Amino acid sequence: MANLAPNGLEAQAQNGKDNSNLKPQNSKPGMQSNPAEWEPKILAFCCNWCTYTGADLAGLNRMKYPDNIRVIRVPCSGRVNPQFIFRAFQKGYDGVLVCGCHPWDCHYTAGNYYTRRRFLLMKRLLEYAGIDPGRFQARWISGSEAAKFRDTISKVTEEIKALGPNYKLKEE
Repeated sequence: MANLAPNGLEAQAQNGKDNSNLKPQNSKPGMQSNPAEWEPKILAFCCNWCTYTGADLAGLNRMKYPDNIRVIRVPCSGRVNPQFIFRAFQKGYDGVLVCGCHPWDCHYTAGNYYTRRRFLLMKRLLEYAGIDPGRFQARWISGSEAAKFRDTISKVTEEIKALGPNYKLKEE
């Protein structure tokens, strides 16, 4: 006979099972009952030639940094379309980080200058859309700067965590 309890916790309690560590089954995915447990989801677009190499070096050196970041390798930071940033927020990411070569060190000559110009425009556009501009950041990290990559990821994660979850533009 089916149990007609309103949620999973009550159903298991009625069956005599211990439910002290369970959460309701009808809660939204990704939502935790305790806000202190919340960890931000961050999407990082990393330049293939510099930042991605720095991230790889950080991994090879077994450096510890927050694991709630997802890295996407792009040929150049200048190839990150502003639509990618908006799409990341729509898909539920709490922050977006674009990382590229240092100025005057771009393998495509001026890609990071395009990134810098877009960065300034995107900050204003995000603010206009109601998203805190601090949720979008750009950094210059070389291939030999594994420690800087680790420190940047840790700092960005803490800054986004301080802002709290992002609900703007999020698709249901």
